[in-house]
Amino acid sequence: MDVPLMQAIQYDQFGGPEVMREIQMPRPVPQNGEVLIRIVAAGVLPVDWKIRKGLFRFPVQFPVIPGTALAGVVEATGPGVTAFRKGQEVFGRSAGGTYAEYTTAPVESIALKPASLSFEGAASLSGGATTAWKAIENAGVKAGDSVLIHGAAGGVGLFAVQFAKWKGARVIGTSGPGNLDFIRSIGVDEAIDYTRTPFEQAASDVDFVLDTIGGETLERSWSVIKRGGALITIAGQPPIDKGLELGIRVYPSGLATSQDLADIAKLIGEGHVKPFVQRVFPLGEVQQAHRLSESGHGRGRIVLQVSEL
Repeated sequence: MDVPLMQAIQYDQFGGPEVMREIQMPRPVPQNGEVLIRIVAAGVLPVDWKIRKGLFRFPVQFPVIPGTALAGVVEATGPGVTAFRKGQEVFGRSAGGTYAEYTTAPVESIALKPASLSFEGAASLSGGATTAWKAIENAGVKAGDSVLIHGAAGGVGLFAVQFAKWKGARVIGTSGPGNLDFIRSIGVDEAIDYTRTPFEQAASDVDFVLDTIGGETLERSWSVIKRGGALITIAGQPPIDKGLELGIRVYPSGLATSQDLADIAKLIGEGHVKPFVQRVFPLGEVQQAHRLSESGHGRGRIVLQVSEL
C-alpha cells in the first residue's frame, strides 16, 4: 500500500536559515490519544530559529522539522480519542514539528479554534498567548496590581498586556518608538520608549515583571519589583536563587493545558483579547520568515501559510 506523502520543511544540521529545505516525506500516523492535523498555518516562534542555530544546550535529534505552534483541521483520530473528530478546526502545539502539511498532536495540547478567528491568528496563540497566559496566572496577577511587561508589542508581550488588563491590573509596557501607539491601543497605561528612557526611571515598586528580553534588561528589572512581588522570564533560566535572596517570587512560565487553550479561545471569542499577525509567508519562503524573526523588534507573530483550507 502506498504511504501518503506530505510537504515539510526539514534541516539536518545547525546553521543559518539556508539549512532549511522543503522535502517530501511520509505523513505521520496518530497514535493512542493523538489526532492527525492538516496544518493550515504555523506560528514562527523565536525559539524555532534559536534551536536551528544550536543556541540551546539540550540534545537535538536530526533531521528536524521546525515549529510547535499550529492551527488546522483534524484529519483523523488515533485510538482512544473521543474529544475530537474529523473536520474540526483546532489550534495548539505539537512536538512533532509544524512546518509541514500534517502533524500529530496529543489531545491535551490542542483546543477548538474560535469560529471568529482566522487560522493565521490562531497559529499565533501557542507560544504567544499561551506563554503569556501561564505567566499572568502563575504570578497571580489581580485587579489593582502594577505590572511591567518588557517587549509589550512582541508575540508574547501583546497577549500579556491584554490578559493583565482583563484581570484589572495597571500595565506598564516597554517598546521601541514605532510601537508606542500600538501598545497603548491594546491597553498599556504607561508606555516607555526603551531607546529614550531607562524603564527604572518610569517604573518602581511593581507587583510583577514579565521579561521577554533577558540579559541586561532582566538584571535591571530586579530594582523595580517590590519585595514579595513576582518575576517571570521567558528569555533564559529562571533566576530562582536571586529571587530568594531579594524576597521576589520567581516562576517558570509553564506549558499550557487544553483547558488553558479553551480559556484563551473563550476570551478571544468574547472579544476581550485579540491576536496580531505581523506577516504571513508561504511555506516555501520559510528562510525569509526566519530572517525577519531574527531581526527582532516586530509587532505580533510571524506565521507560515502551509495549506489552503
